[in-house]
Amino acid sequence: MVPVVFGVLGLLIGSFLNVVIHRVPAGLSLVSPGSACSACAHPVRARDNVPVLSWLVLRGRCRDCHAPIAVRYPLVEAVTAALFATLGWRFGSTPYAAAALVVAAAGVALFMIDLDHRRLPFEITAAMAVGTVIALGVDTVRHGADPVVPALLAAALWLAVYGGIWLATAGRGMGLGDVALAPVLGLALGWLGWGPALIGLGAGFVIGAVVGVGLLLSGRAQRGAKVPHGPFLLSGAALGMLAGEPLAAAYLRLVGLS
Repeated sequence: MVPVVFGVLGLLIGSFLNVVIHRVPAGLSLVSPGSACSACAHPVRARDNVPVLSWLVLRGRCRDCHAPIAVRYPLVEAVTAALFATLGWRFGSTPYAAAALVVAAAGVALFMIDLDHRRLPFEITAAMAVGTVIALGVDTVRHGADPVVPALLAAALWLAVYGGIWLATAGRGMGLGDVALAPVLGLALGWLGWGPALIGLGAGFVIGAVVGVGLLLSGRAQRGAKVPHGPFLLSGAALGMLAGEPLAAAYLRLVGLS
């Protein structure tokens, strides 16, 4: 039942993340005013604010003015629910699962904001860091401090890599938002071990390279065009968290080290 419960929670959190994605970059309050149609400004009714279902019932249009409601809203809710359910299946009802949910929720918001605005707001990264540290602290109390040192070393490694790129390129190859986010992800993945931490770190660059080549070949980007790295950083971390351990073990077997 854990994946089901986490999935339902993900739907609710996803609805809130839509507010975060819209309001944080604009410097608006997350509390007030309430949600309203961007076309007619009519407040959204409670029955029209049910994640995914309301959008389907309304056929993607405002009840009052019939203006289209972007499909990204139910997609954010559905993706968040899928991530939460997957994390529930992977980690169960453990303190680490709480840390993973924090990373996933903040990660969805950061992913979308970076695509829209090419920035990773520090306030969201800070909230991710605080929630992750609290959850991992609870895990330490319950299961011991063995993962602490590897996690801190992994966080330092991620910071060194991203901070090094930022310094070497004078900020042109990497933004400070990426540098701030990297150690938080390194900490979360390092808690699972060096395999997930290293796979997640490398996967972000591999995914970015593959997507970059694809954009060039398709003509959707020109050589030298700036593409936000945050989505690749977060995608690599997700891969490391969910499948880093078996991928690292498979690589070691491939090269004959295991």
